Amino acid sequence: MIFAAIPSPAQSQIEIGPLTFHFYALSIIAGIVAAVYIGNRRYVALGGRAGVVSDVAIYAVPFGIIGGRLYHVISSPQAYFGVNGDPLSALYIWQGGLGIWGAISLGLLGAYIGYRRNKSRGDVSFASFADALAPGLLIAQGLGRWGNWFNKELFGRELNAPWALEIPAAYRPIGYSSVETFHPVFLYESIWCFIAAFILIKLGSGKKFAPGSIFALYVALYCLVRALIETIRIDEANLILGVRLNVWTSIVLLFGSLIYLRQNQLPRESSVK
Repeated sequence: MIFAAIPSPAQSQIEIGPLTFHFYALSIIAGIVAAVYIGNRRYVALGGRAGVVSDVAIYAVPFGIIGGRLYHVISSPQAYFGVNGDPLSALYIWQGGLGIWGAISLGLLGAYIGYRRNKSRGDVSFASFADALAPGLLIAQGLGRWGNWFNKELFGRELNAPWALEIPAAYRPIGYSSVETFHPVFLYESIWCFIAAFILIKLGSGKKFAPGSIFALYVALYCLVRALIETIRIDEANLILGVRLNVWTSIVLLFGSLIYLRQNQLPRESSVK
């Protein structure tokens, strides 16, 4: 018997006059603002010009959102193109569904394009620019995960504990109609993102790493826990050899980032504080 649990929000949006604000979108926006603010402070500490991060965000944010949605739709096509699927709902980003791997990949491409267009003589390399952004990206991911809470999604197997998440019957997967509380996967990932951001900030302060190493470590730290978290999720997902696609993606990126770190340990341009 559970005497306490994390309740699900009663609503996922708020209406102010003719406007409707979805908490999922507000969580994403809060993450973007935090990432830009933290990234700018760290980039300036590297000797960069104030405002460059904001200018780059104009390119990186749309690329990241498009990439995240594309990855989600491609990796979970049944809800949109399967039996009884709704292709048009692939455009409904506010309902949730942004794949982090697509967001990082296209977002990084957008950041590269924006940085090349805004870079001037004397600015640091793009690899060092990415290092400055890394902790803020984790903070953004941690904040964004709270949007999943408002949407009553991203939870795991049944759990009977004080930190379990209550899920209304209408949002429970098939086969779990009688189960009331689940692992709060969104909370696990959010907490880890904040911890990993703190680790990156501490490691990048007063120590020298090769350009790009902090960003690679960001990928490694996130993938390490994401692979574990994926094993307790119960939502539908594409499987490869009986294992969720995101687990394989996490493993591949984890080893790729570790190989990069192993081969890239040269003096860094300067430390980030």
